[in-house]
Amino acid sequence: MNLSIKSTVLLSVALATSIISCAQKDNSQAKPVFENGEAQIVEAFSNPDNWLRHDLWVETDFDTDGDGDPDRMHVSVTRPEQTETEGLKLPIIYVTSPYFAGVAADAPGTMWNVKHELGEIGEERFHPDVKRRGKRPIISNSHIKKWVPRGYIVVHSSSPGTGLSDGAPTIGGPNESLAPKAVIDWLCGRVKGYAEREGNEEVKAYWSTGKVGMTGTSYNGTLPLAAATTGVEGLEVIIPIAPNTSYYHYYRSNGLVRSPGGYLGEDIDVLYDFVHSGNEENRPFNNKTVRDTEMRKGMDRQTGDLNEFWSSRDYLNQIGNMKAALLMSHGFNDWNVMPEHSYRIYQAVKEKGLPHQIYYHQNGHGGPPPISMMNKWFTKYLHGIDNGVDKAKNKAYIVREYDDRLQPTAYLDYPNPEAKDVTFSLTASKNGIGSLSLDKKSMTSETLIDDVSISGKELAKLANSKNRLIYATPQLKSDIHISGVPKVSITLSCNQQAANLSIWLVSLPWEDNAKKITENIITRGWADPKNYRSLTDEEDLVPGRSYTLNFELQPDDQIIKAGQQIGLMIFSSDQDFTLHPKPGTELTIALGKTSLTLPIVGGKEAYFSATN
Repeated sequence: MNLSIKSTVLLSVALATSIISCAQKDNSQAKPVFENGEAQIVEAFSNPDNWLRHDLWVETDFDTDGDGDPDRMHVSVTRPEQTETEGLKLPIIYVTSPYFAGVAADAPGTMWNVKHELGEIGEERFHPDVKRRGKRPIISNSHIKKWVPRGYIVVHSSSPGTGLSDGAPTIGGPNESLAPKAVIDWLCGRVKGYAEREGNEEVKAYWSTGKVGMTGTSYNGTLPLAAATTGVEGLEVIIPIAPNTSYYHYYRSNGLVRSPGGYLGEDIDVLYDFVHSGNEENRPFNNKTVRDTEMRKGMDRQTGDLNEFWSSRDYLNQIGNMKAALLMSHGFNDWNVMPEHSYRIYQAVKEKGLPHQIYYHQNGHGGPPPISMMNKWFTKYLHGIDNGVDKAKNKAYIVREYDDRLQPTAYLDYPNPEAKDVTFSLTASKNGIGSLSLDKKSMTSETLIDDVSISGKELAKLANSKNRLIYATPQLKSDIHISGVPKVSITLSCNQQAANLSIWLVSLPWEDNAKKITENIITRGWADPKNYRSLTDEEDLVPGRSYTLNFELQPDDQIIKAGQQIGLMIFSSDQDFTLHPKPGTELTIALGKTSLTLPIVGGKEAYFSATN
């Protein structure tokens, strides 16, 4: 080889080596980047064309579709190419759902008919089928654009009996907790995953750090909590958004059969039909075993009582094993999955001493925390960056009534530690508006007549009505801040053996052109007088006999503006939530034995100041 050729070859080799070296240097920077305690968008992770997307099936240790084989859960993965080309390992953000493969169409007769007397079940409803949609390998595209560029792998799975997952939907049954647990176990290398639903070729999560966080909204927010209650190792943090934490609290209220807001006549078997998008061959077995046997026996639309069926679908009863940190999110005016669902879990997690924070807004269903909040929690518990979220003094972030949802106000906790219970007595209204007082007690009684054809909104607007009773504070001279759980104690008698009881706490006068629901509705509650002793056993009412009920309204944090009055409205059947019996049932309220307790920031002093 002559000198010139040799020099050229050496130069080429040197140049190639230099290029490779530079490329390796650049690629070495393809790793998560953090600023201000948050994972930043990394350019090398940001091109969707370079993401690796594939699916698999994770084997569980249960068989709920009766085919004799362990159920396998369909899982999809979206990850940066560097997890393959550079051996990069990253933490996981995991989302699981029964909705990804489609839901039943909204057809007449799929809901229970609510137009019947209390204690009756109503006519049989129509059972729709779900037409499954979606193609492999993508289960969902949710969350990937938000988190993959920030240095996470996003994993999705379909719940048991939905999509290409085996099993049966149980709507809160054990398999809905154990299925995501199995996926997390696979991500941590403890159970097997397979390339095909019925194959034997293994797939391993060699790109996983074994650190998993979960999030989702509504049912998709319930399942992170379900997984966390198993105590599975590797699930470090959950961010549930408007989660249903108890199916009894979702479909019943203090012994009363009550629909979730916006879905009159829905019950747990309706939701089962709605999500049952799994293998068509398994549906007859699932329907017979779950919907037509377990649910039909346990759901009890006749009494609405609490029983073992409902207790087993309450995640508060299973929270003892939970180890994950919690950032909770909910809306105070969510009348679908009501705010008590998040509140009860938040309080329990606080008592367990787990890291916790809660974000509340003033709107309805859904609504995640600002991405900065979510980012900090995922960064702390999945990447291990010490950003201080676990040591933060303020545990509650609440969006005030007219503020931007991304600009919550920080508080030490929820309920506000400065809130104190203030108890109000009732004085007569004569079908107009009576008064709420701190010291006056009336020994009289007042009667209302049930008529479900009149909406709660109409009742609150009427100056006089025989169909409701309203008691109000004086007009406020300055704002009052309510924070916590209002409570009522009501002594009543009835001319029938059964009745609905509905309570609305309203801001008066009612504004027809209100910009937000908070201008009219403060909070609400419902109860069955037949369950005055216990939620597990009811007894028919004896006409003319008095019964005392004590129950909580929905949690709230609201500032009632000067110029308004706080009103307690008592009525019977709620057009949007309860069963619809024929009009005519009379409820007589003993005013001297009835009270409203409000958690007011500043207590009595603040109330006296606001009302002179």
